[in-house]
Amino acid sequence: MSEPVDPVHHTPAGWHTVTPRIVVDDVRGLVEFVSFVFGATGTYELAAPSILTIGDSIVMVSETGPRGAQSAFLYVYISDLDATYRRALERGARSIEAPFVTPYGDRRCMVEDHWGNLWQIATYTRKR
Repeated sequence: MSEPVDPVHHTPAGWHTVTPRIVVDDVRGLVEFVSFVFGATGTYELAAPSILTIGDSIVMVSETGPRGAQSAFLYVYISDLDATYRRALERGARSIEAPFVTPYGDRRCMVEDHWGNLWQIATYTRKR
């Protein structure tokens, strides 16, 4: 059964026009990392891209196959920066930037996961 298609955007229902896709040798491991660190929903898929949802965003994760690994640099807004940062380090991510407040109102940090992906993790701190 196929996904319903948005007739205006030609995308599956609930998807955005641009969808990040990470290509790695160990999809199951990355799916587990993203689920643990960011609370992503979705599951590992063997014969298709794994579709993960972080907040209101979708990220696809695929096996390398003939194309080789393709890492990503993603900026992820979350509600608890410190807890997310600790979970990432607990799962073996390397700290690139410890949490700090930026001049533009984000409190953020940056980690690199085992697969070479960079994750800037942020919470917006200015009043809306």
